Amino acid sequence: MPRSLRALRQSHRVIYITMLISALLSLTASLVLSIDAIQLAADPNAGFACDINSVISCGTVARSWQAQLLGFPNSYLGLMAEPVVITIAVAALGGVKFPRWFMLAAQAVYTIGLVFAYWLFFQSYLVINALCPWCLLVTLSTTLVWTSLMHVNIRDNNLYLPQRVHRGLKAFVEADLDLLVVLVWLVFLVTLIVVKYGPALVA
Repeated sequence: MPRSLRALRQSHRVIYITMLISALLSLTASLVLSIDAIQLAADPNAGFACDINSVISCGTVARSWQAQLLGFPNSYLGLMAEPVVITIAVAALGGVKFPRWFMLAAQAVYTIGLVFAYWLFFQSYLVINALCPWCLLVTLSTTLVWTSLMHVNIRDNNLYLPQRVHRGLKAFVEADLDLLVVLVWLVFLVTLIVVKYGPALVA
């Protein structure tokens, strides 16, 4: 990557803008899914605009037990969590520097959210055998928020890691290898979907 692009990507502002945009996308998707859940509660046979075929079907995913793992629609969690991320990003862009313990706690809590998002993705992929576009957007945006937050926390030494480990991870993110890992991972997920469903995605 050219030095100018690397400097831009490593800049405080770009990292937090990426986090902000990703969190806004996740919040939007969570809002749409929450509205769909309310409609589904009123009419179990309700259809949705994203019910395109047997594979791309929000309704199929929304009617599964996995969509309400905690007894309420999973999207409600996004409505609660993403405003916090948005607040952190906006405050950081405004010059606020949060304590190390706060950033560590944010990373820990959002890691739980990331695990949950991928649990639902693989449930959709392997068990439900249907994909919800809005859920996929949540998976993507959650990944970008988590990696942006991790980048900041490694850069600023907020994870209370041993110095040797911290130096190695800091060199890793400064070389933009974390971006490479994310890109490879996303390509891998897309490949999984295409290999399994193929033409059925557009049938």
